[in-house]
Amino acid sequence: MAGLGEALRERLKAWTFELGGPGTRARLETLTPPRNEYGVDPYGLDVEFVVAAIAPLLWLYKKYFRVELHGVDRVPGEGRVLVVANHSGQLPFDAAMIEVGLLVDKDPPRVARALVERWVPTLPFVSTFMARCGQIVGTPENCRRLLAADEALLVFPEGVRGLNKPFSERYRLRKFGPGFMRLALESGAPIVPCGVVGAEEQAPALADLKPLARLLGMPAFPITPTILPLPLPARYHIRFGEPLRFTGSPDDDDAELERKVSEVERAVRSLLERGLAERRSIYL
Repeated sequence: MAGLGEALRERLKAWTFELGGPGTRARLETLTPPRNEYGVDPYGLDVEFVVAAIAPLLWLYKKYFRVELHGVDRVPGEGRVLVVANHSGQLPFDAAMIEVGLLVDKDPPRVARALVERWVPTLPFVSTFMARCGQIVGTPENCRRLLAADEALLVFPEGVRGLNKPFSERYRLRKFGPGFMRLALESGAPIVPCGVVGAEEQAPALADLKPLARLLGMPAFPITPTILPLPLPARYHIRFGEPLRFTGSPDDDDAELERKVSEVERAVRSLLERGLAERRSIYL
Protein backbone atom coordinates (compact mmCIF):
# COMPACT_ATOMS: atom_id res chain seq x y z
CA MET A 1 0.00 0.00 0.00
CA ALA A 2 2.99 2.31 0.24
CA GLY A 3 2.63 3.23 -3.42
CA LEU A 4 -1.12 3.74 -3.49
CA GLY A 5 -2.33 6.82 -5.28
CA GLU A 6 -4.33 9.43 -3.43
CA ALA A 7 -7.54 8.52 -5.26
CA LEU A 8 -7.33 4.86 -4.25
CA ARG A 9 -6.51 5.80 -0.67
CA GLU A 10 -9.57 8.04 -0.51
CA ARG A 11 -11.74 5.23 -1.91
CA LEU A 12 -10.45 2.86 0.77
CA LYS A 13 -11.06 5.43 3.51
CA ALA A 14 -14.61 5.90 2.25
CA TRP A 15 -15.06 2.10 2.38
CA THR A 16 -13.81 2.10 5.97
CA PHE A 17 -16.33 4.77 6.96
CA GLU A 18 -19.16 2.96 5.17
CA LEU A 19 -18.40 -0.41 6.75
CA GLY A 20 -17.88 1.11 10.18
CA GLY A 21 -21.29 2.75 10.17
CA PRO A 22 -22.50 6.05 11.64
CA GLY A 23 -19.94 7.95 13.68
CA THR A 24 -16.93 6.00 12.39
CA ARG A 25 -15.44 8.93 10.49
CA ALA A 26 -15.77 11.27 13.47
CA ARG A 27 -14.25 8.73 15.89
CA LEU A 28 -11.30 7.86 13.67
CA GLU A 29 -10.57 11.52 13.02
CA THR A 30 -9.86 11.89 16.75
CA LEU A 31 -6.86 9.55 16.55
CA THR A 32 -3.65 11.41 17.37
CA PRO A 33 -0.54 9.24 17.40
CA PRO A 34 2.48 10.29 19.46
CA ARG A 35 4.82 12.58 17.60
CA ASN A 36 8.52 13.27 18.07
CA GLU A 37 10.29 16.58 17.63
CA TYR A 38 10.05 16.15 13.86
CA GLY A 39 6.26 15.85 13.91
CA VAL A 40 6.07 12.14 13.05
CA ASP A 41 5.51 8.93 14.97
CA PRO A 42 8.98 7.59 15.86
CA TYR A 43 8.00 4.07 14.80
CA GLY A 44 6.38 5.01 11.49
CA LEU A 45 2.67 4.89 12.40
CA ASP A 46 0.61 6.83 9.85
CA VAL A 47 -3.02 7.27 10.95
CA GLU A 48 -4.19 8.30 7.47
CA PHE A 49 -2.62 5.14 6.12
CA VAL A 50 -4.25 3.03 8.84
CA VAL A 51 -7.75 4.35 8.11
CA ALA A 52 -7.33 3.31 4.47
CA ALA A 53 -5.45 0.07 5.15
CA ILE A 54 -8.04 -1.37 7.56
CA ALA A 55 -10.84 -1.32 4.97
CA PRO A 56 -10.28 -4.95 3.81
CA LEU A 57 -9.75 -6.06 7.42
CA LEU A 58 -12.90 -4.24 8.49
CA TRP A 59 -14.80 -6.14 5.79
CA LEU A 60 -13.46 -9.39 7.31
CA TYR A 61 -14.41 -8.11 10.76
CA LYS A 62 -17.97 -7.17 9.82
CA LYS A 63 -18.91 -9.54 6.99
CA TYR A 64 -16.68 -12.61 7.05
CA PHE A 65 -15.74 -13.36 10.66
CA ARG A 66 -18.80 -11.40 11.93
CA VAL A 67 -16.95 -10.49 15.09
CA GLU A 68 -18.87 -10.17 18.33
CA LEU A 69 -17.00 -7.89 20.72
CA HIS A 70 -17.65 -8.07 24.46
CA GLY A 71 -16.38 -5.79 27.20
CA VAL A 72 -14.38 -3.44 24.98
CA ASP A 73 -15.02 -0.61 27.46
CA ARG A 74 -12.74 -2.47 29.87
CA VAL A 75 -9.80 -1.36 27.74
CA PRO A 76 -8.80 2.08 29.08
CA GLY A 77 -9.47 4.92 26.67
CA GLU A 78 -6.09 6.46 27.37
CA GLY A 79 -2.87 5.72 29.17
CA ARG A 80 -0.48 2.80 29.01
CA VAL A 81 -1.99 -0.67 28.94
CA LEU A 82 -1.10 -4.24 27.97
CA VAL A 83 -3.85 -6.22 26.25
CA VAL A 84 -2.89 -9.88 26.71
CA ALA A 85 -4.63 -12.46 24.51
CA ASN A 86 -4.50 -16.08 23.43
CA HIS A 87 -3.10 -16.73 19.95
CA SER A 88 -4.14 -19.23 17.26
CA GLY A 89 -5.17 -19.73 13.65
CA GLN A 90 -1.88 -20.18 11.74
CA LEU A 91 -2.07 -16.59 10.45
CA PRO A 92 -2.57 -13.66 12.86
CA PHE A 93 -6.10 -12.67 11.87
CA ASP A 94 -6.89 -12.74 15.60
CA ALA A 95 -4.49 -9.83 16.17
CA ALA A 96 -6.01 -7.93 13.25
CA MET A 97 -9.56 -8.43 14.51
CA ILE A 98 -8.67 -7.21 18.02
CA GLU A 99 -6.99 -4.13 16.56
CA VAL A 100 -9.90 -3.38 14.23
CA GLY A 101 -12.37 -3.79 17.11
CA LEU A 102 -10.46 -1.28 19.23
CA LEU A 103 -10.50 1.17 16.33
CA VAL A 104 -14.11 0.96 15.15
CA ASP A 105 -16.13 -0.38 18.09
CA LYS A 106 -14.47 1.51 20.93
CA ASP A 107 -15.23 5.12 21.75
CA PRO A 108 -12.78 6.76 21.87
CA PRO A 109 -10.85 4.47 19.52
CA ARG A 110 -7.42 3.14 20.41
CA VAL A 111 -4.51 2.11 18.27
CA ALA A 112 -3.10 -1.11 19.71
CA ARG A 113 0.51 -1.82 18.82
CA ALA A 114 0.72 -5.55 18.16
CA LEU A 115 4.09 -7.05 18.98
CA VAL A 116 5.42 -9.15 16.12
CA GLU A 117 8.19 -11.73 15.95
CA ARG A 118 11.62 -10.73 14.67
CA TRP A 119 11.21 -12.80 11.50
CA VAL A 120 8.04 -11.01 10.36
CA PRO A 121 9.75 -7.87 8.99
CA THR A 122 11.97 -10.07 6.82
CA LEU A 123 8.96 -10.95 4.66
CA PRO A 124 8.74 -9.00 1.36
CA PHE A 125 6.73 -5.74 1.59
CA VAL A 126 5.69 -6.55 5.15
CA SER A 127 8.14 -4.38 7.10
CA THR A 128 6.95 -1.02 5.75
CA PHE A 129 3.28 -1.99 5.87
CA MET A 130 3.54 -3.18 9.48
CA ALA A 131 5.38 -0.04 10.59
CA ARG A 132 2.86 2.31 8.99
CA CYS A 133 0.03 0.38 10.64
CA GLY A 134 1.76 0.74 14.01
CA GLN A 135 3.10 -2.79 14.51
CA ILE A 136 6.54 -3.26 16.01
CA VAL A 137 9.05 -5.99 16.73
CA GLY A 138 8.50 -6.85 20.39
CA THR A 139 11.92 -6.05 21.80
CA PRO A 140 12.01 -4.97 25.45
CA GLU A 141 13.34 -1.54 24.51
CA ASN A 142 10.57 -0.92 21.95
CA CYS A 143 7.96 -1.93 24.51
CA ARG A 144 9.41 0.27 27.25
CA ARG A 145 9.40 3.32 24.99
CA LEU A 146 5.83 2.77 23.86
CA LEU A 147 4.54 2.22 27.38
CA ALA A 148 6.41 5.33 28.52
CA ALA A 149 4.48 7.18 25.79
CA ASP A 150 1.20 5.85 27.29
CA GLU A 151 0.39 3.58 24.36
CA ALA A 152 -1.56 0.31 24.20
CA LEU A 153 0.38 -2.88 23.47
CA LEU A 154 -1.27 -6.05 22.17
CA VAL A 155 0.66 -9.04 23.49
CA PHE A 156 0.40 -12.77 22.75
CA PRO A 157 2.49 -14.52 25.43
CA GLU A 158 2.08 -17.90 23.70
CA GLY A 159 3.90 -16.56 20.64
CA VAL A 160 4.12 -18.78 17.58
CA ARG A 161 3.69 -21.81 19.85
CA GLY A 162 0.06 -20.76 20.23
CA LEU A 163 -0.42 -19.48 16.70
CA ASN A 164 0.66 -22.76 15.13
CA LYS A 165 -0.75 -25.30 17.58
CA PRO A 166 -2.46 -28.35 16.02
CA PHE A 167 -6.25 -28.51 15.89
CA SER A 168 -6.24 -31.41 18.33
CA GLU A 169 -4.97 -28.98 20.99
CA ARG A 170 -7.35 -26.11 20.21
CA TYR A 171 -8.10 -23.72 23.05
CA ARG A 172 -5.40 -25.28 25.22
CA LEU A 173 -3.20 -22.38 26.20
CA ARG A 174 0.52 -22.76 25.77
CA LYS A 175 2.51 -21.62 28.78
CA PHE A 176 2.70 -17.82 28.92
CA GLY A 177 6.15 -16.30 28.84
CA PRO A 178 6.98 -13.80 31.64
CA GLY A 179 8.16 -10.90 29.47
CA PHE A 180 4.85 -9.04 29.49
CA MET A 181 4.67 -9.22 33.28
CA ARG A 182 8.11 -7.68 33.66
CA LEU A 183 6.96 -4.82 31.42
CA ALA A 184 3.77 -4.33 33.43
CA LEU A 185 5.65 -4.23 36.74
CA GLU A 186 8.31 -1.91 35.39
CA SER A 187 5.85 0.56 33.80
CA GLY A 188 2.90 0.28 36.19
CA ALA A 189 0.63 -0.53 33.25
CA PRO A 190 -2.60 -2.47 33.84
CA ILE A 191 -3.13 -5.76 32.03
CA VAL A 192 -6.43 -6.37 30.24
CA PRO A 193 -6.94 -10.10 29.54
CA CYS A 194 -8.53 -10.97 26.21
CA GLY A 195 -10.01 -14.26 25.02
CA VAL A 196 -10.50 -14.96 21.31
CA VAL A 197 -12.86 -17.76 20.29
CA GLY A 198 -13.12 -18.61 16.60
CA ALA A 199 -9.58 -18.30 15.33
CA GLU A 200 -8.80 -21.94 16.14
CA GLU A 201 -11.35 -23.00 13.52
CA GLN A 202 -10.30 -20.58 10.77
CA ALA A 203 -7.44 -22.82 9.59
CA PRO A 204 -7.26 -26.11 11.52
CA ALA A 205 -3.69 -27.44 11.44
CA LEU A 206 -3.52 -31.17 10.75
CA ALA A 207 0.28 -31.38 10.71
CA ASP A 208 3.39 -29.23 10.81
CA LEU A 209 6.14 -29.86 8.25
CA LYS A 210 9.02 -28.75 10.46
CA PRO A 211 11.86 -29.64 8.02
CA LEU A 212 10.25 -27.47 5.34
CA ALA A 213 9.67 -24.69 7.86
CA ARG A 214 13.36 -24.73 8.81
CA LEU A 215 14.33 -24.69 5.14
CA LEU A 216 12.18 -21.61 4.51
CA GLY A 217 13.22 -19.90 7.74
CA MET A 218 9.68 -19.98 9.13
CA PRO A 219 8.58 -20.97 12.64
CA ALA A 220 6.11 -23.53 11.25
CA PHE A 221 4.69 -24.85 7.99
CA PRO A 222 1.17 -26.06 8.84
CA ILE A 223 -0.89 -28.37 6.66
CA THR A 224 -4.52 -27.28 6.79
CA PRO A 225 -7.71 -28.10 4.86
CA THR A 226 -7.77 -24.45 3.75
CA ILE A 227 -5.63 -22.72 1.17
CA LEU A 228 -3.62 -20.26 3.24
CA PRO A 229 -3.90 -17.34 3.56
CA LEU A 230 -7.63 -17.83 2.90
CA PRO A 231 -9.24 -18.72 6.26
CA LEU A 232 -12.56 -20.44 6.88
CA PRO A 233 -15.41 -18.07 7.91
CA ALA A 234 -15.43 -18.97 11.60
CA ARG A 235 -17.44 -16.58 13.74
CA TYR A 236 -15.22 -14.65 16.13
CA HIS A 237 -16.10 -13.89 19.75
CA ILE A 238 -13.63 -11.52 21.43
CA ARG A 239 -13.97 -10.87 25.16
CA PHE A 240 -12.05 -8.41 27.30
CA GLY A 241 -11.79 -8.99 31.04
CA GLU A 242 -11.45 -6.57 33.91
CA PRO A 243 -8.05 -4.82 34.07
CA LEU A 244 -5.55 -6.50 36.37
CA ARG A 245 -2.94 -4.50 38.28
CA PHE A 246 0.18 -5.97 39.80
CA THR A 247 2.79 -4.59 42.17
CA GLY A 248 6.32 -5.71 42.75
CA SER A 249 9.66 -5.62 41.01
CA PRO A 250 10.37 -6.85 37.46
CA ASP A 251 13.44 -8.47 39.01
CA ASP A 252 11.44 -10.61 41.44
CA ASP A 253 12.39 -14.27 41.54
CA ASP A 254 10.92 -16.65 39.00
CA ALA A 255 8.40 -18.16 41.42
CA GLU A 256 6.85 -14.77 42.22
CA LEU A 257 6.68 -13.76 38.55
CA GLU A 258 5.19 -17.13 37.65
CA ARG A 259 2.43 -16.65 40.22
CA LYS A 260 1.43 -13.35 38.62
CA VAL A 261 1.71 -14.69 35.08
CA SER A 262 -0.50 -17.64 36.06
CA GLU A 263 -3.18 -15.24 37.30
CA VAL A 264 -3.32 -13.58 33.86
CA GLU A 265 -3.34 -16.98 32.17
CA ARG A 266 -6.28 -18.07 34.31
CA ALA A 267 -8.16 -14.88 33.42
CA VAL A 268 -7.67 -15.52 29.68
CA ARG A 269 -8.67 -19.16 30.09
CA SER A 270 -11.85 -18.10 31.91
CA LEU A 271 -12.77 -15.79 29.03
CA LEU A 272 -12.20 -18.62 26.55
CA GLU A 273 -14.33 -21.03 28.56
CA ARG A 274 -17.16 -18.53 28.70
CA GLY A 275 -16.91 -17.84 24.99
CA LEU A 276 -16.95 -21.53 24.11
CA ALA A 277 -19.90 -22.19 26.42
CA GLU A 278 -21.96 -19.35 25.00
CA ARG A 279 -21.32 -19.66 21.28
CA ARG A 280 -24.13 -21.31 19.36
CA SER A 281 -22.25 -22.36 16.23
CA ILE A 282 -18.72 -22.30 14.87
CA TYR A 283 -19.41 -21.02 11.37
CA LEU A 284 -22.92 -19.54 11.62
